[in-house]
Amino acid sequence: MKAESKQPVHLSVSALSRVEGEGGLWIKIENGKVLRTELRIFEAPRFFESFLIGRHFYEPPDITARICGICPVAYQISSTAAIENSVGLTVPECIWQLRRLLYCGEWIESHGLHVFFLHAPGFLGYPSLMDMAKDYPKEVSWGLQIKKAGNALIRAIAGREIHPINVRVGGFYHVPEKKELESLLDSLKKGLDYSLQAIKWIGSVCSFPSFKKEYTFVALKNDSCYPIERGRLYCGEQALALEEFESYFTEEQTDYSHALRWLDSHAKPCVAGPLARFNLNYHPLPTFIKDILKETPLEYPCMNPFQSILVRLVEIAYAFDEAIKLIDQYEPPEPCYLPLEPCAAVGYGISEAPRGLLYHRYLMDSQGLIKGAKIVPPTCFNLASAEEDIKNWIESHLNDTAEKLTADCEQLVRNYDPCISCATHFLKLKFL
Repeated sequence: MKAESKQPVHLSVSALSRVEGEGGLWIKIENGKVLRTELRIFEAPRFFESFLIGRHFYEPPDITARICGICPVAYQISSTAAIENSVGLTVPECIWQLRRLLYCGEWIESHGLHVFFLHAPGFLGYPSLMDMAKDYPKEVSWGLQIKKAGNALIRAIAGREIHPINVRVGGFYHVPEKKELESLLDSLKKGLDYSLQAIKWIGSVCSFPSFKKEYTFVALKNDSCYPIERGRLYCGEQALALEEFESYFTEEQTDYSHALRWLDSHAKPCVAGPLARFNLNYHPLPTFIKDILKETPLEYPCMNPFQSILVRLVEIAYAFDEAIKLIDQYEPPEPCYLPLEPCAAVGYGISEAPRGLLYHRYLMDSQGLIKGAKIVPPTCFNLASAEEDIKNWIESHLNDTAEKLTADCEQLVRNYDPCISCATHFLKLKFL
């Protein structure tokens, strides 16, 4: 039965267990119109903002890292930046460069996981990475080596790849010797080569659906380099100070999801993540990456969310190239951190997690104890936009079979790399 039927049609999702919680999708279609699209996040409230109340200012990097096992570095960098901002501490450039290098490792491993393990199998019609490996063993090997290289880089700088222990307010507890980082160069150079080959591979084997939409992109922007750990906040063409974040963007809660969502100043959905960064920061990308893209369907600007898989590969290649350059220039910072004297103040920090903007705000008293905290992860920006994409797609493909709509909706959700992308083939169509 096709979705164009006059009978009400529901695309329903049962709650699923996954690394970062539970989620689902529910859609109601009637008389050729999508009446409701609900991307439901069932993950129980975890109260991290409440956990931070009464904690000392040096604790958030270690506590907030536990929010995400895939992107702990992002939480550590945003939290340290916010606390340093609260007291006006200016961290030396050498510390920021080591943070950027650490962040490159996280971009590599997180994007590698998404592209090869979660997104590519769906594009190519496989139920899992293991099934895809039977036909594409070399390409799957690229993905494994890419993720391994990213993990090794994080471990070398931060002590371990999951919930790192070496990041602190003001810098690092310990910094690696140059020779320790140079020992990673061979795997990083191979990873760069694998990522460039993967760009051409995905560009040639994936059939990207024709789907374009005018998005409002929210991301950091930097004219001199691609933003990772720092940059100026932009929503579309509007530059914003960090202090304006919570007054410019609108927080919304729905009755069907535990996850809050953030909209722009007009209460419209906006998009964070690789697609936003690519469109706002295309020009600083290296020429050799732009040349590779000429062999793929990806163009600038890109308004097709299905091509976000290619953008993630672009960012993997960029992170490898950037990591190699940073290691070549590296000299161990002395001292490895700056001390901080607490005061009653509010501080703001923001960085580009692999999935998009990650915002932290902390209010501290004169003893350095946290009295208030706000954390906005990137998925909160993307939920409303993902629902709009699904609605628009279904209404323009009502003649498709239930099975085809199911597969397409799965890919539409995965375009944003939300937490629920950890599960594969989770949608079920029920005709009522």
